[in-house]
Amino acid sequence: MAVPQPTAETRWRCTLCGNLTRFDVTRSIRATDYVHLDLAGESRVEEREVLSETIESVRCRWCDAVDRIELVDRPGTGASASA
Repeated sequence: MAVPQPTAETRWRCTLCGNLTRFDVTRSIRATDYVHLDLAGESRVEEREVLSETIESVRCRWCDAVDRIELVDRPGTGASASA
């Protein structure tokens, strides 16, 4: 099951320990790269166009929880907050 990606108004939070800042993210990316090879044969990606991206899992770095990650409102985004 794909995990929702945070937006400008939301961020991830671990429901087990409350972590908001450290996560291991496993994602699948399908991309087209423009690769430049120098005369010695060394390659360097100069442009990348991401065609699709799916977040497969998010694991909390603090408590190692998987499937316990939720999206919550970022502070100061105008989303509803309790006082």
